[in-house]
Amino acid sequence: MDPQKSPLLEVKGNIELKRPLIKAPSRLPLSGSTLKRRPDQMEDGLEPEKKRTRGLGATTRITTSHPRVPSLTTVPQTQGQTTAQKVSKKTGPRCSTAIATGLKNQKPVPAVPVQKSGTSGVPPMAGGKKPSKRPAWDLKGQLCDRNAELKRCRERTQTLDQENQQLQDQLRDAQQQAKALGTERKTLEGHLAKVQAQAEQGQQELKNLRACVLELEERLSTQEGLVQELQKKQVELQEERRGLTSQLEEKERRLQTSEAALSSSRAEVASLRQETVAQAALLTEREERLHGLEMERRRLHNQLQELKGNIRVFCRVRPVLPGEPTPPPGLLLFPSGPGGPSDPLTRLSLSRSDERRGTLSGAPAPPTRHDFSFDRVFPPGSGQDEVFEEIAMLVQSALDGYPVCIFAYGQTGSGKTFTMEGGPGGDPQLAGLIPRALRHLFSVAQELSGQGWTYSFVASYVEIYNETVRDLLATGTRKGQGGECEIRRAGPGSEELTVTNARYVPVSCEKEVEALLHLARQNRAVARTAQNERSSRSHSVFQLQISGEHSSRGLQCGAPLSLVDLAGSERLDPGLALGPGERERLRETQAINSSLSTLGLVIMALSNKESHVPYRNSKLTYLLQNSLGGSAKMLMFVNISPLEENVSESLNSLRFASKVNQCVIGTAQANRK
Repeated sequence: MDPQKSPLLEVKGNIELKRPLIKAPSRLPLSGSTLKRRPDQMEDGLEPEKKRTRGLGATTRITTSHPRVPSLTTVPQTQGQTTAQKVSKKTGPRCSTAIATGLKNQKPVPAVPVQKSGTSGVPPMAGGKKPSKRPAWDLKGQLCDRNAELKRCRERTQTLDQENQQLQDQLRDAQQQAKALGTERKTLEGHLAKVQAQAEQGQQELKNLRACVLELEERLSTQEGLVQELQKKQVELQEERRGLTSQLEEKERRLQTSEAALSSSRAEVASLRQETVAQAALLTEREERLHGLEMERRRLHNQLQELKGNIRVFCRVRPVLPGEPTPPPGLLLFPSGPGGPSDPLTRLSLSRSDERRGTLSGAPAPPTRHDFSFDRVFPPGSGQDEVFEEIAMLVQSALDGYPVCIFAYGQTGSGKTFTMEGGPGGDPQLAGLIPRALRHLFSVAQELSGQGWTYSFVASYVEIYNETVRDLLATGTRKGQGGECEIRRAGPGSEELTVTNARYVPVSCEKEVEALLHLARQNRAVARTAQNERSSRSHSVFQLQISGEHSSRGLQCGAPLSLVDLAGSERLDPGLALGPGERERLRETQAINSSLSTLGLVIMALSNKESHVPYRNSKLTYLLQNSLGGSAKMLMFVNISPLEENVSESLNSLRFASKVNQCVIGTAQANRK
């Protein structure tokens, strides 16, 4: 226990310190005889006070035969006693004793002498003698005497009220102190009870520990006895030989038990083998069902793509770049679909003003509005992820064995290369369709590997510059040597086309594709023109040959995915650059326009189901022959500029894309073996 002061002693000391609860002695006399007087005895009750004030001055006593004025306020006789009783009930015996002692020691307050009013007409008598009794006819004097006496009574009543208020304040303070002491007493009693409980608990624990010590001592003595007995038994067992026989019998019984357990285990193994066979049959059934569902998914997926059209056209408008003039309002409009703004955009309106046209009054003619409708329209605020989301299902068709071709068409500086390859700096948000398509194919192939499919991917990247094929993946001394690359069939009777002396690189992850794109971007032919400082002067063709195999079922599929970034399509005048290379730029422009015209003729021939399709009129269409035919799915991006100065070229691009959008190619067929 902590050697501190006992809580009971602290309580006792606090009570003794707070014992004097009365702030000041009361001035109110508590004599019962005085408080019980009747109104007619008021004059006799005032007589002692007058006697006590003789030393202060002479007083005059007036006697009359009229009845005396009754007292206005009386004080109960047992006021002090009742207060003491209330305090003793709340605060305990000590506090009640202190309060009673304070009340008992109070002294009466001497009353202040009241002088008679001078209007009575009767002068005070010398020596403090009482004035003579007024005659009966002196009513006015008697009235003055009564008024003076009433005034004295009121003054005394006021004095008694003040003393009563002081006593009530003292009583209230005493009650508050008693209440505080009671609260403190309860707190200390609770603390004392807690300390006593802790002490009892400690004594109980000490008692338990002593009992445990005694029990452990008894167990120790018992263990010592057992040790001695075991030592004796050990000596006896060494002498007994019959124990060996009992041990042998015990081992025989154990052997029988083991044999029974072995037979039971064999039966359980046979049951497990049967369950394994059943599970294998169920797994085979589930695999068959899963394969059927996968084939059904591919069929429905292809049917969905056919409903959308085997040849589709998307239009994308690039945003205004920093430093370019802001186009006038109303130049490009994107009307909402039938479902309102929530529907994907499919319409585009281009306004064109012709200064050469005019009205009869000489005012310029109003601008001409051209409306176009495509499968999807992407305004300038569309991101790369939103664009790829629309073609992700089409790219996945290549895994199912359908040839897929996606190419970007438009004038120089309209954002074709950005759409296909992405922006510089390697920002994932700006990645183009080529890296996003490869990433999507790798992810889906990984998912299909759980169903027994294995895929391999082989990439190639070439450009067609002035009707010459160049390998963009060439390294070392082969860089820029385009004469060695020719388009040939893979073998006699084969429909597959290959580029001789071109690199075909197996790829399996996104990083390998990024390295190939970086190498191709450095090797691609670029030249400065009046339209674009780094204008692509060649068609770049990225081809990914996909081969899939399901070894357990003997299924194989293969198809090429072609992603083409076409050269800028512009007329001769805007594309020419002044300088010594004028003839070279002119030859480039003529080759580009010729190949683009051939591409349009091929698409028209396929749409019209003509017997002869002029694939060989251009190296571009010849290389893409297997990706443009009736067994392929094709998507064209038409990229246009939002600037007013490019309205003419934008209008030509939109008209060409609108013609392509009206074409219908036959049903695509999967290349399966």
